[in-house]
Parts: sequence; structure tokens; C-alpha cells
Amino acid sequence: MKRQYLRDSKDAFKWDYHDFITQTLGFHHFQIVWMMTPDDKGSHGQTVPERFPARPEILRFCNNLRKSRNPGDLVGLPVATGASYIVSLYKSEDFFGNKTRDSYFGDIIREPDRLVFLDPDNGFEPDGGCSEKHVTYAEVERLLNTISPGSIISVFQHNRRKKFDNDFEQIRACLRSGYATAICWHSLMFVTFASSIKLIGRVLEANREYARRNPVKVIP
Repeated sequence: MKRQYLRDSKDAFKWDYHDFITQTLGFHHFQIVWMMTPDDKGSHGQTVPERFPARPEILRFCNNLRKSRNPGDLVGLPVATGASYIVSLYKSEDFFGNKTRDSYFGDIIREPDRLVFLDPDNGFEPDGGCSEKHVTYAEVERLLNTISPGSIISVFQHNRRKKFDNDFEQIRACLRSGYATAICWHSLMFVTFASSIKLIGRVLEANREYARRNPVKVIP
């Protein structure tokens, strides 16, 4: 995640969807694992939030993020939507890198049921190697075995020049435990993992409800 991304249409989808899932599944805790990297001179992050038809309160929230570019403002997401859950920010001031990868996730401990969102620049490790822009399959699997059984993990996944259905099948095949489902829009997919088939079934049901209201595709 880069600060320059705190202002675009992907953010509108990101926060609208995760606020919806957190509330729909009845979680009282939404934890954002930032995986921050330095800004660059690229053009990514320039699309306006309104490109994704999020709820008006989410679009107002995202436009405020465009001005502040402050990850800390995300604690105000439930205030913006009138929700009762809390947001905790994991290492929003630390840069994520391969040298710190082994210890980076160590402070995420077994706590009450919650939604844990991993926000790398690009998503899962590609076939050719892993950089600070990616999370590894092993890291997600270890985290899934660390958090409480009633918690879920959501992972940001940018399009890898293949159909999202095929990419999701590859992601699911690379993980040796847990269950998964996904939801996608334009060039962005969120892959959700749970340790029980019952819980992932609830996520899938919520995804389908979200898709009835928004131009997104559910991948079961």
C-alpha cells in the first residue's frame, strides 16, 4: 500500500466492501494490515473515487482521504458509515520489505473474532519471485492458523494479466489449509480466507448480497 493510493476508485471499492462485510458478518473489529511501501512517480492512484459506485458516505470518506493522504484516518471509517465496529491499524507508519518480512506479521496475535485485511501493493507472490509489493502464500497460511477460528482474512489482489477466475484457482491451489472465496471489480479482487467451511459460506452469502447492489463479480 502507498499513500498515493489513498484517493482512487480502488479505495472506494476497498472500503465500501470491507465496511459492508464487517457489518454483515457482525464483526466488532476490523484490522488493517497496511504493508506500506514508499510512494513513487507512477500514475497509479489517480482515478477518482466516484468511478466505483460506492455509497455516498464512502465516497465522501474517500475524497477526504484524497486530501489528507493519512492512513490513520481509516479509524474513522465506522464513524462515516454509522457502524459500531472498531478499526485498528497495523504498522501504518512502518515500511514493509523483504528484510523485515519474517518478523513483520509477528505481532498479529490470537484475538477475538475479526476481519483482518492485508493490503500489499500488488497481492500474492507471482511465479517469478516475491518483492515488498507481495504477500506470500506461506505468510497468509501461518496467519490463518494464528488468528481465532472465527476470524477471516481478506487479501488485496491486483489483476495479474489473467482472468480473475483462473487466478483465484491458482491462489486457492497454493494454500494447503483453509477455505476461500473472492469478489472482483475492474482490475481488483479481494480474496477471503477462513479456517472453516461454515464461515466461508457466510462470507460467500455476504458477497452475493453485495453483488446484488454493486457491479461486482463473486467467485465461489
